[in-house]
Amino acid sequence: MKDRYETLDKNHKLVWNLRDIGHTMRHISEGRGSQKRILMFLREFGEITQRELTERLGIQPGSASEVIGKLETAGFLVRTPSYTDRRTTNIALTEEGKTAAEEAALQREERHQQMFSCLSGEEQDTLLSLLEKLNADWETKYRQHGAESDCRKGRGHHHHHHKRHKEA
Repeated sequence: MKDRYETLDKNHKLVWNLRDIGHTMRHISEGRGSQKRILMFLREFGEITQRELTERLGIQPGSASEVIGKLETAGFLVRTPSYTDRRTTNIALTEEGKTAAEEAALQREERHQQMFSCLSGEEQDTLLSLLEKLNADWETKYRQHGAESDCRKGRGHHHHHHKRHKEA
């Protein structure tokens, strides 16, 4: 693998590294429909309908129901019928759920610190400005024409976390 890398030109090496980083970030992130992600989301937004949660996180209703069921069984959240919409239920964190969500948020914060700890502050600033420049350019080159709508609705085959998903 490494000897193949050495034979690549600069552009291929850049792509290779970005792809590896993308895979690693997906591997270490909670995932859109994970228990931790749902707990943290509810911690941020308070009581919400199950339908709204599903839409906001961009996950399938079936898989959301399964995860929410597990969280309810674990005593982390409660479901109550929605007054405004009979076809859905409200979900809210219990005290135990709030504690678990707090813990998950702290773990994520620690991980975010660790992810860039091998870089100096100055290197982090440089990397950030380079990534912002690249991101802005790619936004106009590749994400303008219809591709983004598929992506944002969760139908795209790439799991980009756009700015609205404050996740890594």
